[in-house]
Amino acid sequence: MIRQFELVERVKAYDPNADEVGINGAYVFAMKAHGSQLRASGDPYFSHPIEVAGILTNYRVDSATIETALLHDTIEDTPATLDDIKSHFGNEVAQLVDGVTKLTRIEYQSDREKQAENFRKLVLAMSEDIRVLLVKLADRLHNMRTLHYIKKDEKRRRIAMETMEIYAPLAERIGMQEIKTELEDLAFAEINPEARRAVVKRLETLRDQGGELVPKIIGELSETLKENGIEAEVHGREKTPYSIWRKMQKHDVGFEQLSDIMAFRIIVNSIEDCYKALGVAHNAYRVVPGRFKDYISMPKPNGYQSLHTGVFGPHQQRIELQIRTRKMHEVGEFGVAAHWNYKQGIPNQDGVTQYRWLRELLDILEHAADPEEVLEHSKMEMFQDQVFCFTPRGDLINLPRGATTVDFAYAVHSEVGDHCVGAKINGKMMPLRTELRNGDQVEIVTSKAQTPNPTWERFVVTGKARARIRRFVRLQEREEYEKLGRSILLRTFKEADFDLTDKGISGVLKKLGQSTEEDLYVAVGLGHLPGRDVLEAVYPRAKKQTKKGQDDERVVPLAEARNRKRSREKGEGGVPIQGLIPGMAMHFAGCCHPLPGDRIVGIVTTGRGVTVHTIDCDTLEGYGDEPERWLDLAWDRDEAQHELHVGRVHVTVANAPGSLGDLSTMIAKNDGNISNLKIINRSTDFFDMLIDVEVRDVKHLTDIIAALRASPAVNSVERSRG
Repeated sequence: MIRQFELVERVKAYDPNADEVGINGAYVFAMKAHGSQLRASGDPYFSHPIEVAGILTNYRVDSATIETALLHDTIEDTPATLDDIKSHFGNEVAQLVDGVTKLTRIEYQSDREKQAENFRKLVLAMSEDIRVLLVKLADRLHNMRTLHYIKKDEKRRRIAMETMEIYAPLAERIGMQEIKTELEDLAFAEINPEARRAVVKRLETLRDQGGELVPKIIGELSETLKENGIEAEVHGREKTPYSIWRKMQKHDVGFEQLSDIMAFRIIVNSIEDCYKALGVAHNAYRVVPGRFKDYISMPKPNGYQSLHTGVFGPHQQRIELQIRTRKMHEVGEFGVAAHWNYKQGIPNQDGVTQYRWLRELLDILEHAADPEEVLEHSKMEMFQDQVFCFTPRGDLINLPRGATTVDFAYAVHSEVGDHCVGAKINGKMMPLRTELRNGDQVEIVTSKAQTPNPTWERFVVTGKARARIRRFVRLQEREEYEKLGRSILLRTFKEADFDLTDKGISGVLKKLGQSTEEDLYVAVGLGHLPGRDVLEAVYPRAKKQTKKGQDDERVVPLAEARNRKRSREKGEGGVPIQGLIPGMAMHFAGCCHPLPGDRIVGIVTTGRGVTVHTIDCDTLEGYGDEPERWLDLAWDRDEAQHELHVGRVHVTVANAPGSLGDLSTMIAKNDGNISNLKIINRSTDFFDMLIDVEVRDVKHLTDIIAALRASPAVNSVERSRG
């Protein structure tokens, strides 16, 4: 454990003007506050904040950050309060400590919700001051180093997964490469210990076989550069087991096929020397195809710059070369700490450009529905594999691999994303779902009349895009429910011979537990509040009336009631249609009876939601001039397969004893069920009938039709379209 004077000396070694009084005060305050508390290892709890502070001294952070590291658990785990911190150490340190503190004193419904809310608070805090994240990462690093002391396997695995999914990507985003790689490897050891042991064993074998190979490669590279007039330092390093394993999984290759198990860094004096050194290396050694990456002209989102290339180097070894200047090396090693020039918690201009990702996370916070959605979208936003694209003006946009033009539009600006209608990629019009490649120049075409399409959510990959689309869907869904609720109340009041007035509704809001008239209409539209209850609240003397003859756009209400009952019994509440706004009222058209397997579209009708038609339905001709009402829909196979649907057939049968019996028996043998039957024409020899049959999908109905055609009692049978 680092002693008090040793910690102060470490800080003053790189910052002679450090606040010695403040650091000493924080050391003593935390030691007294934690008292006799012990960690899972049996060590005094106070050893943890000291180690966290010690980790941060390696990154030459300021005094306030060291004090925060010493105090970061006092509010969470001791009787000390935020006011105590503020009175002893000032507002700056108090704000930093508050940003790091977890919300453990608040009860949440689940560990995941607690994790999501903690992450939400962390994002808000680090947006104000990035030093909060530095302390949090150092805190997590020391906890991971001592993870093996925790007895419960489940808890260790949960902490390791959280580290891998959240904290390692955050460390990578601010360029703290050493912390990131150690966090990943420690988490990997817990999540997949067998895989890690296998990689470590292979590395040990490689070291035994290689012997003095690394020093020889360093010597030959140094000599080659010197002969060509380039002053450089060459260092070799071995990749971590997790990094090696991830590349083996990603590229589906064996250990022997990896070219960058050993990476050699060539550090030169200028950018010009970087490219000269690259030329020397490519001239002296054979290049490994597809391994060259220029992160100098296109830096990573965290500000990292370097030239990467793979070559068959000295002794015919496949190696990776990383060529960079001293300043680039410093940024690569220390990340945000390399830009240390704080003024009110904001890094200097050199470090500002790397915080675009943080602004994206804040945008997600603003538009996500709940903390868990924040966590989901933030994980998407922190994908490590990147593509680099350009705006028509030449501005660089970094996106996750697999991103589409819609993701690009939202990365440019939220409003651009909301109103995009098309995109030109390298001057050619392309569909919005087109995946982007490195170097693409993208021009977004917008229209004020355009709004986010719910179907975009199927192919976007960035958290920001998905959060904005979902927000629009929620608002549109609410608007739809409000219209539906208003329509229901108008009909309910009219049937009871009463007037629906704004004054009447506003007078019963409190009684019905609603805040606004809009909330009341939405509650009715959702089915949470029966229209009859609203009527009787407004007009207490209104008599209850039995509602009769209410139309449903389905042809067979009995079949629908049976299906709904079955769904309730199975606990299924899903909608078998993709492309709908979640929860939007949905009806199957009675004119064409769409079935899974049919191509379908939706027509939006105010007050009734969406009516689903087959693509070849004649009714659609009436909506040809109203494209804004059309929705591109598709069947959700996972949901549809659990439900029965109504298909209609037009059958002509012989007017003979037993014909109806044969017909019903044939349908039953093919696993169909007649839900309704109507005779539409009769003659001496034949009956024409419309029969509604419960089936699984189009194929099921087709099989039944084929079976009926083979029956002697049936003259003809066709699927009915009207």
